[in-house]
Amino acid sequence: MKISLQKNDVAGIRADVLVVNLFQGVTKPGGATGAVDAALGGALSREIAELKFEGKLGEMLTLSTLGTLPATRVVVVGLGPKQSFNAEAVRRVSGAIIRRFRNTGVQRIATVLHGAGMGGLTAAAAAQALAEGAWLANYQFHKHRTPAKQEKPKIAELIIVEQDAAKLRQAGTAVAQARADVTGVELARDLVNEPASIAVPKHLVEHAKEIAALAPKRITLTVLDRAACAKKGMGAFLAVASGAGEEPYFIHLVYKPAKKAKKTVAVVGKGITFDSGGLQIKPDHAMSTMKLDMAGAAAVLGLFRVLAERGSDVAVHGIIAATENMPGPRAYKPGDVLRAMNGKTIEIGHTDAEGRVTLADSLAYAADLKPNMIVDLATLTGAAMVALGEEVTALMTNDAKLGERVKRAAAETGERVWELPLVPEYRDLIKGTFGDIANSSSVRYGGAITAGLFLQEFVGELPWAHLDIAGPAWAERENISYMPKGGTGFGVRTLLAFLAHL
Repeated sequence: MKISLQKNDVAGIRADVLVVNLFQGVTKPGGATGAVDAALGGALSREIAELKFEGKLGEMLTLSTLGTLPATRVVVVGLGPKQSFNAEAVRRVSGAIIRRFRNTGVQRIATVLHGAGMGGLTAAAAAQALAEGAWLANYQFHKHRTPAKQEKPKIAELIIVEQDAAKLRQAGTAVAQARADVTGVELARDLVNEPASIAVPKHLVEHAKEIAALAPKRITLTVLDRAACAKKGMGAFLAVASGAGEEPYFIHLVYKPAKKAKKTVAVVGKGITFDSGGLQIKPDHAMSTMKLDMAGAAAVLGLFRVLAERGSDVAVHGIIAATENMPGPRAYKPGDVLRAMNGKTIEIGHTDAEGRVTLADSLAYAADLKPNMIVDLATLTGAAMVALGEEVTALMTNDAKLGERVKRAAAETGERVWELPLVPEYRDLIKGTFGDIANSSSVRYGGAITAGLFLQEFVGELPWAHLDIAGPAWAERENISYMPKGGTGFGVRTLLAFLAHL
């Protein structure tokens, strides 16, 4: 779907659908909506009154123009309460419009720039959110479906209509940035949605190679095989990989800016391409979606896909330890004691707590690079979902300033996070009997926090933030208009916003 911009009177645009808006509680349309209402002889006002249209976020009223306007239909979409309006509201409204008309044969939609007037958003912020919501809602992963014999035409174009030339220029730049950012999210979604029989560790390596080839002067790639990982002392990662039929790979991408980097950030993504639970195997209902367990790695690759296109003034290391967790004949066992890259020993209490074990070597490797800070993303614990549900990420950090930066970026992108404390007293719950640290807690409570405390053992004194994305990495339902079922690509946009504000 193409998104274009047009300098025009909103009532004069030709389209299958023309989208205008109304804040909740407003009964008399003004601005662009008022202009369309006037062109329709007050028909919109009458319909709003008769149908008791409230303007709740995403609520829609559709009216045929009966040939009085170049547009065939007008849709009034609710923006919700004005006092709580923000860019995320624009994303959700835009996504709702695309979802409403995506499979109806509508090909050309025109829309006003929601929020760039009375909403208080800049034209750039409104345009970026509108474009993100539209493109993300239009995403579908149907590559393995047999095409229908008679499919309805897809939406070909979304036109942003604006009369102010300066606003239009700002919007154009923002739409171009949104296109780059969404490309990264789409890649992350694709990687998570692929069957685990396809998205094996080698598959992630191939995508890393493709990304590096897009910007060979700025992005370099190092891939370590099993033997190279052994030489590095990655006993934790290789133990998890020991039961897998697929070869493990350790992926290290490096992005270097054209000028001297403002900061250096290491971004680590959990890369378990399928998690069976290992020898302590998961029940079937808990295993069916475990192709998603590399969503952190997918977010890292999505980030680098965007960096390859539009760059950053921050140097970035992308680190992924990619393997399956399978109950093969050489699989690691409960009671094993493993030595991680930084010399610490890990006592295995449960083979299904494998993500933190692979991250131990990933984080130790990242710490050896001496970046200014480390951020990791991992579908790590069900406990994070118990605490926060399916749409909120658990944030843990050893550095308050870094935590605030992550929160700011997440708020900007609509990818919600909530900070959990790294309670010092809980460290006793993961003390090993025969090793330095255990990979599972001695009690059933506080599992997200004890997992975070485990990871902290491998970052040294560096500022570090851990994002447990177990909930929002995968959508079981289409609760958010621009999030189809399956992989969400969570984290890519937050990472981009985070880098932009360093």
